[in-house]
Amino acid sequence: MRKTLTKLCAIASAFVFLLSANSAVLAQNADQRTNLQLYGSALQYKGDLGNQWWTSKLGWGGGVSLNQYLSPSLDAGLHLSYSNPEFSNGFPNTMNTKIGMAMLGLRLKMYGNILKEDAFIGPYLTVGGGGHFARAEGMSPTGAYDDNFVAFAGFGGAGIRFRFSDNVSLFVQSVAHFTSNDMYDNLDGSPNAPSDINDRFLQHTIGLGFNLGKGTDTDGDGVPDRRDKCPDTPTGVQVDKEGCPIDTDGDGVADYQDDCPTEAGVANLGGCPDRDNDGVADKDDQCPDEAGTVATQGCPDSDGDGVADKDDKCPDTPRGVQVGADGCPVDSDGDGVPDNEDLCPNSAGTAETKGCPELDARTKKLIEEKVRFEFDQARVQDGYRQLLDSIVVALEKYPDHVLLIKGHADHIGSEEYNQALSEQRAQAVKDYLIQRGVQNPDRLVTRGYGETQPLVQVNTRLSKARTAAARAQNRRVGFEMNTPDMKLNME
Repeated sequence: MRKTLTKLCAIASAFVFLLSANSAVLAQNADQRTNLQLYGSALQYKGDLGNQWWTSKLGWGGGVSLNQYLSPSLDAGLHLSYSNPEFSNGFPNTMNTKIGMAMLGLRLKMYGNILKEDAFIGPYLTVGGGGHFARAEGMSPTGAYDDNFVAFAGFGGAGIRFRFSDNVSLFVQSVAHFTSNDMYDNLDGSPNAPSDINDRFLQHTIGLGFNLGKGTDTDGDGVPDRRDKCPDTPTGVQVDKEGCPIDTDGDGVADYQDDCPTEAGVANLGGCPDRDNDGVADKDDQCPDEAGTVATQGCPDSDGDGVADKDDKCPDTPRGVQVGADGCPVDSDGDGVPDNEDLCPNSAGTAETKGCPELDARTKKLIEEKVRFEFDQARVQDGYRQLLDSIVVALEKYPDHVLLIKGHADHIGSEEYNQALSEQRAQAVKDYLIQRGVQNPDRLVTRGYGETQPLVQVNTRLSKARTAAARAQNRRVGFEMNTPDMKLNME
């Protein structure tokens, strides 16, 4: 008997080692692969003294099981239990047997394939075998007996698991034990009808199961990767049972990204509603029931000037015209002519002159002056600097006017040479004006006319000495100052 007991212990130890060694592999198929069960059980006897099966006569006990997940359909288990079945069929025949069991078993689960693994009710079938360590006591027709022995046994039965959570479940099961020994009641067959049928037992069990271990949870949201449909959820985000971020309003935008988590909206507006579909969320839309623009905070802007119709005092402003806060065209110089119609937007004028000021008499007279040059020279003489400084002042007074600087030469020399010389003289005057600080030099236009436009007609048959004064009149730079709406005389 000691040898048999030693063998059973070795088998049980090997099985436990096998379950532990396989844990890494089994982890690929289940989140919590190990299950520990604590239970109470009752044994009912059927043997030579009689039959207790399905009666109220129970022998109570208890036990513990260690189960390991093998596949969605199968679990393996090591079951250790103790029970004390009793029976009496009248004096003197009595049985009071204490049985310790060490059994290995397989569980065929209905809640891995047929039903969902996390179903509340999970039926299963179970089979297995192992050893009974029995101490048989009682009274038989041969007298009192007290014997210890080991018997091999196989079992088969069914049960139901009730799942309360991922970690805790309750189970009930009934299995029948078929033994290799007929001496639990000290009778090898009944006195009147010897039998080869060994003693048998029904074991009824109820207990709690605790799932151990933890499945891989990459994003740390409490839902194992195997069941997580959103395995990359950011840390700290509340998720549903499928591991996806909570979306309270069901608009497809998770609450942690939703600026309006209790109102269904659209993704491109942070999950907020937009009743008028103008691209501005209702919470930011000053006209939520009228389609508008982002620039006008969701309000209509008929003329597209960036000022909402409700604030626009000039709702028909042409497209592209710069407007003020009131939606009306800007009038920079305050002359009543808007900049988009004002030819001189920086100088106050009148509607009749298209917003440009008329040149005053002094400026008109100033522009009629001429700058004279020495023979064959393009240098501005000092005596004309005061004239040019006065022109600078006039240009500041009329910042939108254009000054045409016209260079001329006398007839001495070739036409080509005189043309170049006239251009140099016009450029010298322009350079002086720029040096003196004329604003916007681009409005200074130079043009050279060579010898083609003399002020004084010179008799070329006379000597240079006799024509010197006339020729000096023709060596000049003249001016023409026009408003932008007037065509400059470039001829």
